[in-house]
Amino acid sequence: MYVLYEDSGNFKAEKIFSQSDSTMQVESESGKRSKIKSATVLFSFEQPDPATLLAQARALADTLEIDFLWECAPQEEFEAAAFAEDYFGHPPSAVEKAAAIFALNAAPAYFHRRGKGRYRPAPPDILQAALAAIQKKQQQAAQQQEWVDQMVAGQLPEAIAQVAGTLLTRPDKNSQQWKAFEAAVAQLGTTPEKLLLKLGAWPHPLALHRHRFLALNFPKGVAHPQQAVQAVGEDLPVAEVEAYSVDDTTTTEVDDALSVTTLPDGKTRIGIHIAAPGLLVTRGSGFDDLARARMSTVYMPGEKIPMLPDELIQAFSLDAGQLKPVLSLYVDTDLSSGEILGTETRVERLNVRENLRHNILDAAVTAEALDDPAAELPYGHWLRPLWQFAKHLGAQRDLVRGKTENNNRVEYSFYLDGPADDPDSPVRLVPRQRNAPLDKLVAEYMILANNLWGGLMAQHGVPGIYRSQQAGRVRMSTQALPHEAIGVPQYAWSTSPLRRYVDLINQWQILAAIEHGVSARLVAPFKPKDADLFAIIGAFDSQYAAWNEFQTAMERYWCLRWLQQHQVSTIEASVLRDDLVRLSGVPLVARVAGMPELERGQMVRLQILGYDELAIELECRYLDTIAT
Repeated sequence: MYVLYEDSGNFKAEKIFSQSDSTMQVESESGKRSKIKSATVLFSFEQPDPATLLAQARALADTLEIDFLWECAPQEEFEAAAFAEDYFGHPPSAVEKAAAIFALNAAPAYFHRRGKGRYRPAPPDILQAALAAIQKKQQQAAQQQEWVDQMVAGQLPEAIAQVAGTLLTRPDKNSQQWKAFEAAVAQLGTTPEKLLLKLGAWPHPLALHRHRFLALNFPKGVAHPQQAVQAVGEDLPVAEVEAYSVDDTTTTEVDDALSVTTLPDGKTRIGIHIAAPGLLVTRGSGFDDLARARMSTVYMPGEKIPMLPDELIQAFSLDAGQLKPVLSLYVDTDLSSGEILGTETRVERLNVRENLRHNILDAAVTAEALDDPAAELPYGHWLRPLWQFAKHLGAQRDLVRGKTENNNRVEYSFYLDGPADDPDSPVRLVPRQRNAPLDKLVAEYMILANNLWGGLMAQHGVPGIYRSQQAGRVRMSTQALPHEAIGVPQYAWSTSPLRRYVDLINQWQILAAIEHGVSARLVAPFKPKDADLFAIIGAFDSQYAAWNEFQTAMERYWCLRWLQQHQVSTIEASVLRDDLVRLSGVPLVARVAGMPELERGQMVRLQILGYDELAIELECRYLDTIAT
């Protein structure tokens, strides 16, 4: 004796081995025995054998017209085996009963299950709605398959092209387009990025990289809404100093300038002057919302996305020949000893004499020329005192650090002679020594300001945002903790308020400290333990890291383009570790498969085999080791 029963939604037919009141043991054709509940059994039969029954019943079920079955079925709930007798017009065989059950069960739109072997025909209106839904689903499936076939054949369907911009960033995974795209990616065994490039959704990898970054971070575009900027600080005193700024040739946000004044007693007053947008941009204002949304200016070769609107930058950037409000830190010193005799912070207006540029001055401003009073040196009357004091500042930090700062690595500036979104724009890589005298000079004064102003906030109990390093870990917090790598007791970013939101916040706090003194902690924009300050630190860390990651990726991309534009086939590199090398003449780190084990710093020669502009990777092969 055999039984037809249901098991997890499937129909099975097997031989009865033994049975009790509520359970039975059945045996499959292979001899495997299973225990089933009697309640799952639809009916028992003697012939044919189970395998034959299932095969014949399924074949017969496929011939039954479901529309005719629905018309013949009673309108109330019925038992399938009984309905089979009415349908076939005679007591049904086991195959016919099973075929009826299979046919009814396979048409849920026509027949609703009401228990084991029991069904109820769908009412006409519900059936029509269900059939329309099935037809729509079939049409959608056919449409999706058509799109898949087109993409596999290398064609971009119009419907996919219309949503291509969202497929890598914010895809609607319930849409037909996404399902078709996902199926095409799987069928081709590729990646979404590679398929979209192959189909021409973007003309080149650069367009894809830029789109993905901008769509994720600037979905409404990079342009700020036009702003009206009111004049501020017109009643501030004018600084009677000769000040200059030093920046890269492409800099348009001039945050800082330096001045030197010889005092009547022969001592020297160094002025560190920082643009003061904090006088106009106040906490919770519209400008503050714009700055906080971006947290920092985004830099990439050939262009940048400013944190603040252009109108505001123009109003506060320390452009030569214009009176601009500044936050000035004056440091009185004895240049012979480097001792700091006194400091003072003022809010005033400054007229920068000239905006100097690294690319013009770097070659002439050498350590030898700075140290030799008789040597020819442009702006020597201004540069030499600054250099002399900067050397004292560096030496004092080295004492705290316990070692001399040694960073001779060459850095590169990227210049594009064409649009930043065109991969064929010629790219120039201009090397600059990281510890070049002019760089070192400016860096020392920015460190000094960030250190002293951080101490000023701590002294007045005004919370600020500090960067500290202890036990090798760099972190941002509201506590004035030491920065061991720099060698200062506290370090608060304060010198780039036009470009970094943290600096702008610290400027607000510094302004409150110098205006209100001991009561500043009660009136500063951020009071002690202000939870919003901690939220800003977390958001800034995350956003700043994202901006830096994109800048690094774009610099790697343009390095690949530079190598291709100069048709470089072999290149030297220095070993960093294992298979990781740093190329010479181009700021690019690459992995070289199969490279022998070599010491750090060892020079090798590589053959360039190819470029992956999508993964932004260089494919190269080790040729030989260069003898030292």
